[in-house]
Amino acid sequence: MALSKRFLALDVFRGMTVCFMIIVNTPGNGATSFSPLNHAAWHGFTPTDLVFPSFLFAVGNAISFVMAKWAQQSQAQVLWKILKRTFIIFLLGFLMYWFPFFRQDDSGHWVLAPFSDTRVMGVLQRIALCYGIGSLLVYYFKPRTAVIICIGFLFLYWGLLYWFGDPGAELTMAGNAGRRFDMWLLGYKHLYHHDKIVFDPEGVLSTLPAVGNVVAGFVVGRFVQEKGKTYEGLAKLLLAGAALMAAAYFWDLVFPINKKLWTSSFVLYTVGLDCAILAAVIYVIEFLQKTRWTYFFEVFGKNTLFIYLLSELLVITLFMIPAGPESLFHWIYQHLFRWTGDYLGSFLFAIAYMLVCWTVGYVLDKRKIYIRV
Repeated sequence: MALSKRFLALDVFRGMTVCFMIIVNTPGNGATSFSPLNHAAWHGFTPTDLVFPSFLFAVGNAISFVMAKWAQQSQAQVLWKILKRTFIIFLLGFLMYWFPFFRQDDSGHWVLAPFSDTRVMGVLQRIALCYGIGSLLVYYFKPRTAVIICIGFLFLYWGLLYWFGDPGAELTMAGNAGRRFDMWLLGYKHLYHHDKIVFDPEGVLSTLPAVGNVVAGFVVGRFVQEKGKTYEGLAKLLLAGAALMAAAYFWDLVFPINKKLWTSSFVLYTVGLDCAILAAVIYVIEFLQKTRWTYFFEVFGKNTLFIYLLSELLVITLFMIPAGPESLFHWIYQHLFRWTGDYLGSFLFAIAYMLVCWTVGYVLDKRKIYIRV
């Protein structure tokens, strides 16, 4: 029973993350989203900035539950599983950005969308790389050693940004070392085009500190398995969260919290928040035994990657389908939701879209279909 409950808490935590991710990714009108549903413009933090690192934290948490299976398998089997899953998730992310694979040229003919114009890095790609690197760290090293290595990553990344960034503009969108490295390694056309500046918030270099979110999730998962059903365990988890947030606050004074750069202070702050949130979820489920509310989020947690992919591909499709002079996406927002007001209508559209994705997950769960990668 204890094992199933802990998996329930993990599913709920992961499901909450995906649920909020879909809401913030698909407003009816991005220009009129409520401010908490937008990412910080640059330095700073909003609730939306917690979504992606929480997903990585949940990935690490899940790894802690499969370590027992890995212990019963050969090294070659474990490595194959890690590398295969890393490759598949990365490929799915790349294909998602390439979708629908065709575009119209200047003469109106449909042609294959060239690889040369396709973004290489992205959300799923970062998840894949962080999963792969984090899994190898916790498989080959003791948890304490893996944590020390990740702390080294945080300080190394801090140094790299200042050593190789443009002098005086090391932490700007145009002058940071991560952008320079991505431009050199991937090229101009393979990056995310943000406003008028080519910069990828899920670039290669900023993946280095993000591994820390996965390893932290693994360590917390191990701790929960050992101490998760005791008040002392939850107290320690909350204290660890508070300590990490305090450390992030002081580091922010010299290395600002910044999601797009995925700064080291951002890693500490988000891990601290996730510790507190996971402790709250475990307390409600394990100690108060209140689980009637959990099924809604379990649906998201049981087919996480599939539902996320569905949410992204469906919105791309809605933008492609014409509905008079506008896309079907905009038509739905304008005619079904905007009458409630620009901001409320945009929010209600996002809620409705999330519920559509949930309904697909619900059908899959009722049919016991779980799509694993």
